[in-house]
Amino acid sequence: MGAPAVGIPEDLVAGLRDADTVAVLTGSGISAESGVPTFRDAQTGLWARYDPMQLATPEAFERDPGLVWEWYAWRRELVEKAMPNPGHEALADLERYVTSFSLVTQNVDGLHRRAGSRNVVELHGNIWRSKCSREGVVVEPRADDTEVPPSCPRCAASLRPDVVWFGEALPADALGEAFEAAHSCDLFLSVGTSGLVQPAASLPFEALQAGAVVVEVNPDETPLTRHVQYTLRGSAGTVLPALVDSIR
Repeated sequence: MGAPAVGIPEDLVAGLRDADTVAVLTGSGISAESGVPTFRDAQTGLWARYDPMQLATPEAFERDPGLVWEWYAWRRELVEKAMPNPGHEALADLERYVTSFSLVTQNVDGLHRRAGSRNVVELHGNIWRSKCSREGVVVEPRADDTEVPPSCPRCAASLRPDVVWFGEALPADALGEAFEAAHSCDLFLSVGTSGLVQPAASLPFEALQAGAVVVEVNPDETPLTRHVQYTLRGSAGTVLPALVDSIR
C-alpha cells in the first residue's frame, strides 16, 4: 500500500481502502481536461452564430432536424479528437479495487468507457448513439443511408442523437440507478461538476443523507463544498491518480 499523496488526508485514504461501495459523479470538468469543449465553448467557426440552447431542444429538431443533426455530427468530430486523461484512467483503476463501484456521469462523450470503466451510468445519454425520434429506441443508421438525418431502419422516422435535450426528462432507468448508487455507497466522489445542474446536483446530498463520506474534487468552490467531509482542490487529472495511488 502506498503512502498518502501530498494534500490527501490519511483518514480519507483509510476510508477509501475500507469502503466496500463507492459511487462517483463526474461533470464537464473532467472532460475539459481532455480537450472536450464545454457546451458553450464548442460554439466556434460556422456554428458561432447559433445559441446551443436553441439547437439542443426537441423543438429545434422538429423545426430543422437536418441542422441539429449536422451540429451534433460536428460536435462528435470535436469529441473524437479527445482521449481519456489520467483522471478518467484513475477512476477505471479505482473500480478494480472496490467491491461495488458505480460511475455516474453527466458527460455524453463516452470517455469513461474508453478509459476502461465498466459500470457507467450516463445521465445525459451518449453522443455516439442514435435513437429513433418516434419510438425512442437506440438503433444504428443503415450504412447506405445518406439522408440528413438518417432514417430509423425500423419505422423510417428520423434518427436523433441519444442525448438529453433541454426540456426533456432524464432517462428514468439511469436516474434510478444513480440515486440508488448514491443512497447505498460508503464513499461518494463528486468530480469536476459545478453542483448547479439538477437532478445530478442532488446526488451528493443523497449520499450525505444516507451517511456516506462525500469527497469533492474540483479546482473551484461549488455549492457543495461546505457540506462535504473532504475537499480536494485541483484538477481531476492530478488529484484522482494521486488518490488512487495512495491506496495501492
